[in-house]
Amino acid sequence: MDIDFNKNNDGLVPAIIQDATTKTVLMLGYMNKEAYEKTMDTKKVTFYSRTKERLWTKGEESGNFLNLVDVKNDCDQDTLLIRVNPVGPTCHKGSDTCWNEDNNQDFGFLTELESVIEQRRKAADGSKSYVASLFDKGINKIAQKVGEEAVEVVIEAKDDNDDLFLNESADLLFHYLILLQAKGYALNDIVEVLKGRH
Repeated sequence: MDIDFNKNNDGLVPAIIQDATTKTVLMLGYMNKEAYEKTMDTKKVTFYSRTKERLWTKGEESGNFLNLVDVKNDCDQDTLLIRVNPVGPTCHKGSDTCWNEDNNQDFGFLTELESVIEQRRKAADGSKSYVASLFDKGINKIAQKVGEEAVEVVIEAKDDNDDLFLNESADLLFHYLILLQAKGYALNDIVEVLKGRH
């Protein structure tokens, strides 16, 4: 990999650290050529500490190492994206990230939808919320809705109306997310099962 360590006067390039699984940005550090080479050799992320003025392997004191997965160089060859498997919190203040965020798996809009379903379940006003009304009716009704939607997806899959197929698929996924919460689970639990089978 051709990295331009000479672009800045200090011989350092920014190294953006990202969790390889969750895709959460954990921290920003700086590497010189020696730090990069040590990272590649040990498979533990090593920076050049500007305050300590020496190489510093993340976790050398705390045990919260950043185990290397891969490194990518940007289009100008002067910024690294380093994907890692973190061991423990990344920030020296004890948080998952240096922005005090939780390092949770995020599925974009589906994570937002899970949050909305949880809010509606907790609000428990079945007269104003379809989701709350399903939770009021119990697990049997929720499971029945998932079964009905699954059958409708199968029926539409055999026809040529893509719009109906996609809408029924959305209905199935929506009701499945409700069923997961009714059973005390979330989408991430299913992902973990699938990863275990991979």
